[in-house]
Amino acid sequence: MRLWSESWVDGERIPARCAAGRRVDGGVGFSDNLNPHLAWSEAPAGTRSFALICHDFDVPSRGDDVNRSDREVPEDLPRVDFFHWVMVDLPASLAAIAEGEFSRGFTARGKSGPATLHGARHGLNDYTGWFAQDKEMAGQYFGYDGPFPPFNDSLVHHYVFTLYALNVARAPIDGVFTGPQVRQAIYPHVLAEATYSGTYTLNRRLIG
Repeated sequence: MRLWSESWVDGERIPARCAAGRRVDGGVGFSDNLNPHLAWSEAPAGTRSFALICHDFDVPSRGDDVNRSDREVPEDLPRVDFFHWVMVDLPASLAAIAEGEFSRGFTARGKSGPATLHGARHGLNDYTGWFAQDKEMAGQYFGYDGPFPPFNDSLVHHYVFTLYALNVARAPIDGVFTGPQVRQAIYPHVLAEATYSGTYTLNRRLIG
């Protein structure tokens, strides 16, 4: 199975328009937050639906130094996953997602869900947890919300989009769900998978 995008070249920097955060005068702020274009082909025989997950595996495991102007997040700090997009039940007849089709702008308290376009269902992304203690932003964040890494992180972050071809028309998961839950639920039904990746940083020193 093959996965590609017209939004950027595989492995290169994700454009700011597809990110949740960008550099602005004097610091950082919200960006256009357009979901990227994705297209796929060569799904195996027996494919009845697709699932899509985007995650960043470079997220600091502790927040002590995050977004501090007087220091950088250490490069050797252990890192954890942060899920930016979780979607199941994309129909087997679908072969592409247009840029901005599922997300345009960053929505305070989160976009609605789980139901979304094409009869698919969105899971929660990890901005749900990130903003949980923020009275202005707390809510359930369904769908795509792109990169917004710490502006002082010494690592460039990597974002992996993984498309799964499944042998079931409806993923065996109900209610409100997360990335790890979907991974576990679909595992027995995966016929094939394909990935596409990009990088992003808001660290002025690393942008160059």
